[in-house]
Amino acid sequence: MKVLVTGGCGFLGSHACEYFINEGWQVVSYDNMTKHELDRTGFAVEDARDHNWDYLKSIGVQMVKADIRNKQELMDYTSGCDYIIHTAAQPAMTISWEDPELDITTNVLGTFNVLECARLLKIPVVSCATIHVYGNRINETLTEGPTRYQREPAGIDEGHQTLEGILTPLHASKFAGDVYVRTYINTYNLEAASFRLTGIYGTRQFGGEDHGWVANFAIRAITKRPITIFGTGKQVRDIVYATDVCRAFDAFYRTRKGGVYNIGGGIDTSLSLLECIDMLTDILGQRPEVRFAPDRHGDLRYFVCDIKKAKDSLGWSPQVMPKEGIKRLTDWIRDNIGIFKG
Repeated sequence: MKVLVTGGCGFLGSHACEYFINEGWQVVSYDNMTKHELDRTGFAVEDARDHNWDYLKSIGVQMVKADIRNKQELMDYTSGCDYIIHTAAQPAMTISWEDPELDITTNVLGTFNVLECARLLKIPVVSCATIHVYGNRINETLTEGPTRYQREPAGIDEGHQTLEGILTPLHASKFAGDVYVRTYINTYNLEAASFRLTGIYGTRQFGGEDHGWVANFAIRAITKRPITIFGTGKQVRDIVYATDVCRAFDAFYRTRKGGVYNIGGGIDTSLSLLECIDMLTDILGQRPEVRFAPDRHGDLRYFVCDIKKAKDSLGWSPQVMPKEGIKRLTDWIRDNIGIFKG
């Protein structure tokens, strides 16, 4: 079996490549090696950008430097594959409002090209959307506890109203990709799924203030940089470890039950930003410096997935709990500390 992973050298994509190599598949990593997010982190950018490429190459992944916005090139490399896992994206809300053309061409045109390849070659595809497709009017339904925002019911399912509240280009582009997946299912009977992902974290994640908050907090704590929290720190996500998402990719391929799925940890893995700081303090033995700044435009203060649909249809549920996953992440950061010191 052969799988092509778009964004294969990104954080989640690299885990998908590793997972399927370990399952005995041939794996193609397809990535344009962009540095848009890394340029803003203060890390050793070239080392960070090459880290996942070098690792995947060492374990036998076929490495391709190419862009999902080039449909013919994507088609050439997808030909002969049995599955497409589409993780390539412009994922940062901040970059979306600074460079909306990059955002729409990557997230909408790129996803369209992936779906066209899947349709023409008649192969299943899973595409990564985001819980941001729901918008942020959820903020108006919250109560405030001592360390976190709360909501009843706690879990939000796939039937919840989408695109509510204050919108950014990222909301529009990621929602468009999600709609295109459903359109190709309905119009072309494509075996496809759109995974609305919550706070993903894990090793090989070069998180910064724009995207990847769990890794950003861990990196800053270990390198003794101050952590900036935008808002109260009571914002909540049900974080999900990268390998658990890869198990969901596998589950969809095995079941072929298409549609939209919330993929997160559920209430058992939910953490507020303040609670994550406490967990890092416990793991590292020292409390990081924390600074507060105003809320950012379009931010979502709360999301916890109701994952019943994924459990029932895909037979999937998360396995890695936050303390175990964050400990794996901090160990990896320490092992690669030179990259993060810039």
